[in-house]
Amino acid sequence: MPQLKNCLIFLLLLNALMLAGCRSIEIPAAAPDLEQIATQPPEHFVPVQRYDRYTLVELTPEAAKQNLLLQIIDIDLPSTWSVSVGDALRYVLLRSGYQLCDSTPENNALFALPLPAAHLKLGPMVLRDVLQMLAGPAWLLQTDERLRRVCFLPSAGSAPAGNFLPTTVASETIQ
Repeated sequence: MPQLKNCLIFLLLLNALMLAGCRSIEIPAAAPDLEQIATQPPEHFVPVQRYDRYTLVELTPEAAKQNLLLQIIDIDLPSTWSVSVGDALRYVLLRSGYQLCDSTPENNALFALPLPAAHLKLGPMVLRDVLQMLAGPAWLLQTDERLRRVCFLPSAGSAPAGNFLPTTVASETIQ
């Protein structure tokens, strides 16, 4: 019996040591540094939220919602209309959040041009590209983001309206 008593005492001491070893002394955490709390998330951090069982939705706005000129449009103009470039520009900008600037002597020549048949179907394309395509390479697209206004100015390399460069036709004189 004394051996059993010694064995039992040994097991109780071993058990007490094991429990004491598992217990740790808690050190109070230092107050969180306010600079660490106010820091921005890392560059590549994209917040997501689980929307369904297998769907994660990014909680950031799309590029086209931040820059309205990047929105994708797809427009079919009726071929029975006799549409000018100015009418087409106004129609394209109708629901875009932008408006066409007022007609001036400079851009009036552009707005009065007839719309080519190739431009009756526009898209799917980025709004900025559609506007530049309708105006053509002789015009520069300028935007006023504060007023959400779109305007066109003649490009530096284009000839002023009404000044045509003479085309020379090589002709031989028959004698």
